[in-house]
Amino acid sequence: MKTTRRGLVRCLLMTGLLLALPASHAALKEREVSYEGGGASMRGYLVYDDSISGRRPGVLVVHEWWGHNEHARNAARKLAKAGYVALALDMYGDGRQANHPDDAKAFSSAVFADLPQARARFEAAMAVLKRQPQTDPRRIAAIGYCFGGGIVLHMARMGVDLRGVASFHGSLGTQIPAQPGKVKASVLVLNGADDPFVTPAQIAAFKKEMQAAGVDYTFVNYAGARHSFTNPAADDYGKRFGLPLAYNAEADAQSWATLLKFLQRIFK
Repeated sequence: MKTTRRGLVRCLLMTGLLLALPASHAALKEREVSYEGGGASMRGYLVYDDSISGRRPGVLVVHEWWGHNEHARNAARKLAKAGYVALALDMYGDGRQANHPDDAKAFSSAVFADLPQARARFEAAMAVLKRQPQTDPRRIAAIGYCFGGGIVLHMARMGVDLRGVASFHGSLGTQIPAQPGKVKASVLVLNGADDPFVTPAQIAAFKKEMQAAGVDYTFVNYAGARHSFTNPAADDYGKRFGLPLAYNAEADAQSWATLLKFLQRIFK
């Protein structure tokens, strides 16, 4: 009987502890948002942790060249769990997604061909994020993947008012190099050392550009990581279309940890 009572007490205590623990997923609020800008109707995805009180920094997430898909939304969820308000934005309009590399190339090339329009679309999404009651509008950053990495770097070059930008396996080249005194954002580049789309010459040129413009930047190369190393679907895309893409769990985890430290620093 004595043992039974002890077991009952232990069970009740454990039940009370479990009830007291917050449900990590239940606190996340997620919803689609529609907005206009840059000559297009766009569909974004807003995520934040409702258990956090008060305003907090906001982070924009720019998708890969495949378009606004689950990879971008998953990044927004991870950011929300880390304490930020995250908006996975739409650069193509109408939430368009590419099912083939030819379509992805056409969509992304059209955006890069008109950078003023790209900026208008980006800033339209930023305005949506700033308007959220959970967001501190003075503390905004942006991250991007592949095509999106190139976009956030261009937004920094163009002087968009961001605390920082982070590019994951993104393109580095530009026709509008950063100018001294114009870049407001700190810059973080997380690159796969075995990514054939980013050459040593491009890396050298990018570093020279950042240094000449006096930009606060960090460049990290992950050994053995190929293009799209953060996307678990990369292996399937690579096999299906004969592209040099590959998921790398170690580089994915390390780059995310580096991003979180970067965000803590710029938002301090």
